[in-house]
Amino acid sequence: MAADKTAHKQAAGFHELDGTQLAWTIVGLQVTLLLAALDQTIVATAMPKIVAQLNGFERYAWVTTAYMLSSTTAVPIFGKLSDIFGRKQLLLLGVAGFVLSSALCGMAGGIPWLFGGGMNQLIIFRGLQGIGGGIIMALVFTVIADLFPPAERGKYQGYFTAVWAVASVVGPALGGWITDHWTWRWVFYVNLPVGFVATIVLWRAFPAFAPARKIAAVDYPGVGALIGFMIPLLLGLTLVANQGIASPSVAAMFVVAAIVFCLFLYLEARAAEPIIPLSIFKEPVMAVSATSLFVMTMSMFGATLFMPLFLQSVLGVSATRSGSLMMSMMLAVPAGATVSGQIVTRLGRYKKVTFSGLSLIVVASGLLATINGGTSQLTCCLYLALLGVGLGLLMPTYTVAVQNVAGPGQLGVVTAATQFCRSIGGTVGAAVFGSILLSRYTAHFKELAPAGVSEAVMAPFVNPLALARLQAHLSTALGTSVEAKRLAAVLLSNVRESLVYASDSIFLSSFSLAVLAFLLNFFLRDVPLRRHHHGQGPAAAEAAAPVLVE
Repeated sequence: MAADKTAHKQAAGFHELDGTQLAWTIVGLQVTLLLAALDQTIVATAMPKIVAQLNGFERYAWVTTAYMLSSTTAVPIFGKLSDIFGRKQLLLLGVAGFVLSSALCGMAGGIPWLFGGGMNQLIIFRGLQGIGGGIIMALVFTVIADLFPPAERGKYQGYFTAVWAVASVVGPALGGWITDHWTWRWVFYVNLPVGFVATIVLWRAFPAFAPARKIAAVDYPGVGALIGFMIPLLLGLTLVANQGIASPSVAAMFVVAAIVFCLFLYLEARAAEPIIPLSIFKEPVMAVSATSLFVMTMSMFGATLFMPLFLQSVLGVSATRSGSLMMSMMLAVPAGATVSGQIVTRLGRYKKVTFSGLSLIVVASGLLATINGGTSQLTCCLYLALLGVGLGLLMPTYTVAVQNVAGPGQLGVVTAATQFCRSIGGTVGAAVFGSILLSRYTAHFKELAPAGVSEAVMAPFVNPLALARLQAHLSTALGTSVEAKRLAAVLLSNVRESLVYASDSIFLSSFSLAVLAFLLNFFLRDVPLRRHHHGQGPAAAEAAAPVLVE
């Protein structure tokens, strides 16, 4: 019995750490998670003013798409590299890269000779920032799995959920307040002190884990094919808005993406150590969970990514106020996640919780599809809160489900794979809904335009966020006569009406995807949760445990 308990503790990979090192390691990981989580929420409420100042509404979605593209690609790549080279060095590299690219994002538009302008700079720097963010998100959750077996992991997941909750609640409001009272650049500069603290704590306290199994080679062809697939896919999705689905350049991007994706599957099926082992998707729970996460995350991005734009440009609230309204959803997510963990632990099963979460998401998405320019702020707040509870119930439960069926030595692989599917769903969702927004807005605004208005007057309306600049432009272009003022009022009203029209399409598409995710959940097997480590008991867990290197 004593030997079994010792083996079980060794399975956690944490038996050589004293209490002080344990405490500081957890703090370092929490601050690191705070760094990445805060950035994901703090930027959203600042985006309307960022793109207005940098004059880049037509590339609104690319700021998010660039981050999601690079972070999504980084998750499986660096998750696998950490199995080869260890976690600590790569995690420190991710934090350092994230901090440096955050500083560059804050400088976007202030380097006139680089990349042809401020919006281009912001997109490129956000792409670099995404690499650091992807490393952090992949390795923090992998390290948690390294340190604690499932029987102990629940309480520590609560600690890390609390960190995510703080970032989710503080981020939107902080982003709006910084934008209104300082400048949007500080939503990026705020990462510097947080990143500095995370780097120092991790460097001093976090132990280096060497993998128990030595891997001879890196799957470089797989890495290249993964990157080669995602770049044309996202570029094609973004170009759809300006050029249409029938455009030769758009079609070429999709064809290239499809060809490279087939090449990626071919390479991964034959690689000795694939970046994403295709065999894990033969497990039905893994296949259904990954597909549902992909679809549900697409739906979530449609409902939330452009909500600050709707609140600020249609309802006319400030960036700070929009952040406060979004906080209703951010507060509800950790509340739902906490309830989810308790219910799943008591039931020993997960399917009822996933159905409950998806049901709330379907209802909330349907309600959001009904909002318009006359909807009250309180109504928007309530709909977002309902959506947040559903997301909180759902997101961690799928992770529990796939980890429950993971074989010995596969915990990191399946966790990274589900994060990848979730991230690529968000990446595709950001690009698709960004394309829908721009194309629907532009088409509807042109339909509403009064006859005889010149192209010179119409051109600036491609960026409806810069309403103050539009007022000045209209005064110059149309004059100050009574008729000119009447025309200006009509055009400005058309901006808001066109945004409502475009937003309706986004929220309706989001609702349709939520329904699809709900239907997919009928195929999810409800496998009873294991009470031991890695599916084979303490002995197998001991063999799969990492080795502590001093």
